[in-house]
Amino acid sequence: MRKKFEHNGRTIYEWEQNLNEILMYIKPPGGVTASMIECNITPSRLRLGIKGNPPFIDEEFFDKVIADESMWTMDGGEIEINLQKVKKASTWDSCLKGHDVLDPLAKTEVQKKMTLERFQEEHPGFDFSGAEFNGQPPDPRTFLGGVPYK
Repeated sequence: MRKKFEHNGRTIYEWEQNLNEILMYIKPPGGVTASMIECNITPSRLRLGIKGNPPFIDEEFFDKVIADESMWTMDGGEIEINLQKVKKASTWDSCLKGHDVLDPLAKTEVQKKMTLERFQEEHPGFDFSGAEFNGQPPDPRTFLGGVPYK
C-alpha cells in the first residue's frame, strides 16, 4: 500500500515498506532521463536531484538504512529507490523525518502485512496469504521474542 507525501497539493513521492526495505517512488519532470539524475544514499540521508541543480530532496530518513545495499533505478518515467532497513521488521512511521506520518489505521495495516511476511519467511512451507488478525496486530519486530536477525 503506497503512501503519498504531498506538498502544496503536489505529490513529491510515494512510499511503502516491507520487512526488509522501504520503497520510494518519484515521478521526475518530463524529459528527465536516468543519466541526468544524481542520487546519494547514506545511512541516514537521501539527496536526490538533477545533476548541476540543487537537490529536489535532501532529507534524513526516519531510521537508518544499509547504504551499500540500497539502490535506485528509473523505469517507465518513475524513479524507484530501494532502501534496505538496518532494523529488519521495524515499522517506519514516515519515510523521511518531518514528513507525514502513518495514521493509526494505516500503521495497523502495515504491521499486519509485515507480521504475515515474517510468518511466511520463518515458516516457508505454510501459506499465510489468507490469514487475518483479530484486534491489534503484534509488532512484527518484537512479536514472539523478536526477529532472529538484525
